[in-house]
Amino acid sequence: MTAPIGRLTGSEVVHVRPAGGSAAEVFRATLADGREVVAKSAAEGSSVAEAAGLSWLAAANAVPVPVVHGHDERWLVLDWVPPGEPTPEAAERFGRQLAALHASGASAFGCPPPGGPADAWIGAAPMRNEPGPDWPEFFVSHRIEPYLRAADLPDPRPVREVCERIAELAGPPEPPARLHGDLWSGNVLWGSDGVHLIDPAAHGGHRESDLAMLRLFGCPQLDRILGAYQEVAPLAEGWRARVPLHQLFPLLVHVVLFGGDYPARAVEAARAALTGRGRPPTG
Repeated sequence: MTAPIGRLTGSEVVHVRPAGGSAAEVFRATLADGREVVAKSAAEGSSVAEAAGLSWLAAANAVPVPVVHGHDERWLVLDWVPPGEPTPEAAERFGRQLAALHASGASAFGCPPPGGPADAWIGAAPMRNEPGPDWPEFFVSHRIEPYLRAADLPDPRPVREVCERIAELAGPPEPPARLHGDLWSGNVLWGSDGVHLIDPAAHGGHRESDLAMLRLFGCPQLDRILGAYQEVAPLAEGWRARVPLHQLFPLLVHVVLFGGDYPARAVEAARAALTGRGRPPTG
């Protein structure tokens, strides 16, 4: 792995070691010019989509993201983020920054980042970014139905009903937001200078999707993050009842990738979305 790191950064690799990663090979490297970088190798084409997403998020000048030092079809090399702690102050700053990121907008629901491919990825799952006229149609056509077809659910009827009733479940219309798109807690790096976002599945979407994803597997200081977000950009009435609706997409992705208890959780989320009884259990 030293050869692609050196080629993409233009610097000799002094030291390299594994750095974990669930959907890709990840290495941390020290370069001869003193830089500390992270190199990722994943499915062909995913590095191009991720690099475009990081650049689009960075262009908003809102939430910090690691600088991309180079990429090709298989490799992405970016800054290593020195670790920090999830302090209340960092959480509140992140909430305000996330609101600014979403407000920076997108050209359409479902649009990919500029220069990014329409056929992108969320983790190890393929994800289609194709602009649509409104969020409900985009969400059903490109976020729910493709994964529902591939999912083995104990009872798919609640998910199908969500698709049929999406117009009434979606809440008030909002303009397209600039989304991270895979904003679970593992992609929120608490650095020494605050939060940095990594591993985006960036696209134009509904801002409640990012916030619901933060809650899905738990996030440190979440109440402070949401409180600061609300001060800057209040959410539409009924947003808490819509959390399961927005969690349905990542849960279906997990059904396809991992199975386990995710089929039951996806059905539970669909039922909660239909009844408006609020978010299903996290964890």
